[in-house]
Amino acid sequence: MAETRTLVESEPVGPPVEEEQADLSHVWVVAAEIEVVPKVAKVADYRGSFKATEGQRIDALEVYCKGCRRPYDEVTGQDCSAKIDNRHLIGGDQSTRAKRKVPVPPKNARMVPGGRIQRRGIEAYVGGVSRPPR
Repeated sequence: MAETRTLVESEPVGPPVEEEQADLSHVWVVAAEIEVVPKVAKVADYRGSFKATEGQRIDALEVYCKGCRRPYDEVTGQDCSAKIDNRHLIGGDQSTRAKRKVPVPPKNARMVPGGRIQRRGIEAYVGGVSRPPR
């Protein structure tokens, strides 16, 4: 006689699922020096990018990781620290970091109150507070 079994929730259904491990590898970028003609330089300055010609020689100034910004020769073969913990890029743990020191004025200095600066509204825009200088 055939035995019938009911499906219990603890039994897995289908093939075992492997957990995906996070990719901790570096993303390498090269800081380069490329000689261009004045016309390409103008386009590159305006757009922030340009197209290099085929077969053009490019001098590599530095090779580093895009994430952790560490040089290739220092961290090759290691996991990218920016993908593990990104705190090193912001100066460490913000809760334990030392506060900025308030500068002490010289002994013979006198504090003179200034006028009120309008930082909002049309007066601020006309005054140049909220727009970049020309």
